[in-house]
Amino acid sequence: MVFSSNVFLFLFLPLVLIGYFVMGKRLKNAFLLLVSLLFYAWGEPVFVWIMIGSILFNYGAALVLDRLRERPGLRKYTLALALAANLSILFMYKYFDFFAVNANAIVGRLGFRLPMLGLALPIGISFFTFQAMSYLIDVYRGVTAVQRKPQHVGLYIAFFPQLMAGPIIRYQTIEKQIESRTVTWEGFSEGVHRFIMGFCKKILIANNVALIADQAFALPDAQRSVVYAWIGVIAYSLQIFFDFSGYSDMAIGLGRMFGFRFLENFDHPYASRSVSEFWRRWHISLGQWFRDYVYFPLGGSRVAAKSRLVFNLFVVWLLTGIWHGASWNFVLWGLMYFVLIAMEKLTGYPGRFRSVGAKAAYRVFTLLCVMGGWALFRASGAGRAGLYLQSMIGMGGNPLFDANVLYAIREYWVFLLAGILCSTTLFQSLRAKMDSGTWPAGWVRLLNGLSMGFYLFCFVWAVSFLVLGAYSPFIYFNF
Repeated sequence: MVFSSNVFLFLFLPLVLIGYFVMGKRLKNAFLLLVSLLFYAWGEPVFVWIMIGSILFNYGAALVLDRLRERPGLRKYTLALALAANLSILFMYKYFDFFAVNANAIVGRLGFRLPMLGLALPIGISFFTFQAMSYLIDVYRGVTAVQRKPQHVGLYIAFFPQLMAGPIIRYQTIEKQIESRTVTWEGFSEGVHRFIMGFCKKILIANNVALIADQAFALPDAQRSVVYAWIGVIAYSLQIFFDFSGYSDMAIGLGRMFGFRFLENFDHPYASRSVSEFWRRWHISLGQWFRDYVYFPLGGSRVAAKSRLVFNLFVVWLLTGIWHGASWNFVLWGLMYFVLIAMEKLTGYPGRFRSVGAKAAYRVFTLLCVMGGWALFRASGAGRAGLYLQSMIGMGGNPLFDANVLYAIREYWVFLLAGILCSTTLFQSLRAKMDSGTWPAGWVRLLNGLSMGFYLFCFVWAVSFLVLGAYSPFIYFNF
C-alpha cells in the first residue's frame, strides 16, 4: 500500500485515525504496530515476515549487546555479527543477482557459475534495515538505552508513515515520543497541512512530469532532439524531487497526526550553491546516516593525509551509490559525486570565490552536474545513460528541436512551471516575511486565507487525479 492510493486515503488512514483516538493510551503503540504491519502486508504479504523477523532479531541483538557491556571484545564481535546478519538479508534480496552476473562474467570461463535467485525486492528494505542497524550501533555506543519492550522496537522499525520511503529515523530521535506523546489540535492540523502539501507534490507535480521523463528516456536515442532531451532530464529532476520530498512530507505529516515529530529530509536542494551543499539538503537523513556510521568512524575530514580524506569520501560515495540500487548506473552515479565533492574539499571552491559572477556560475555548474547525474540515475543502463547525455549536447546527430517539445510544453507547462517555482526558496521567503510582523495584519490574514483556499483546491484537484486512476509510478522499488 502506498500513500497515493485510494485504499490508503479513503479507507486505511480514516480507520487508523479513528481507531487510534478511541484506543486507550496503553494500547496506542500496540495498535500502531499492528496497523503498520497490516499496511506492509497489504502489498507484501510474504515479505512482512522478513519485517517481523528483523524486528525480533534486532530487539534480541540489542539486549545481548546491553548484557555484554563488561566484555568489550565479545560485544564488538556480537555487533559485527548482528550487522552482518542485517546486511546479508539486504544483500540476498537486493544485490545477489547483480553480484552473480558480474562474478559469472569474470570467472564463468572457469566453469564455475553462481545461480540467479530472481528474488523479488521487498519494498523499503533498505530503509528499515538501515534504521535497525542504527539502533544496534547506538546501543553499542551507549548513546541510546536498550529498549526492553519489543513492541517499541517494532514500532520504531515498522511505523507505516516512514516505512516505505523514509526519512531514515534514529531511535534516539523518537525514543521519548514512543514512550509518551500528546496529540494537540494545533499539531494535528499542522500534520494534515503537511500531508496535503506532500500529497499534492506527489500527485500533481511528480506524477505529471513523470509522463514527460518516461517518454524522453524511452525514445530511441537518434529520435530524441537536443531540446527534448533537456526537457526530459528537467522533468525527471522535478519528478524525483517532488516524489521523494512529497513522500517525506506525507510521512512527517502523518507522524505529526499521531504525535511524532520527525526531522526534515529535504531543504530546497536545487537552490544549492555547491555539490556538497546539495547533499546537505537532499535526502538529509541518508546523508546523516552515512556521515555518522561510515564517514566519521573512518576519520571523516579530520585526518592528517589528504589521501586518507579521499579514501573516506570514496568509501562513502561508493556505498551511497550501491545503496540506491543494484546496477552500475548507481555505482557510477555515486562515484561521480565522490569526484565532485572530493574536488570541492581539496580545492576549497566554491568557498574561495569572491566575485558574484563566479559564485553564480558555480551554482549553475552544480545544477548541471545534478541533472547530468539524474540522467545517469534514470537511464536503464550505463550505456543508455551515456547515449542520453550525448543527445543532450547533440553528439549523436540528434535534431535540435522536434514536435515532442511543443507537445510537452503545451500539455504540461503548468506542472513544469509549478515544479520549478516550488523548487526555489521563493515561497519560503514570502512565508518568512509574512511571519516577521512587518506586513499589515490585514494583508497577512488575507494571504493566509488565500493560501488555505489554494491548498484545498490543489488537494481536491489531486484527489480527482487519484479517483480517475491517473498515472502514478512508485519510484522506490529500487530501494
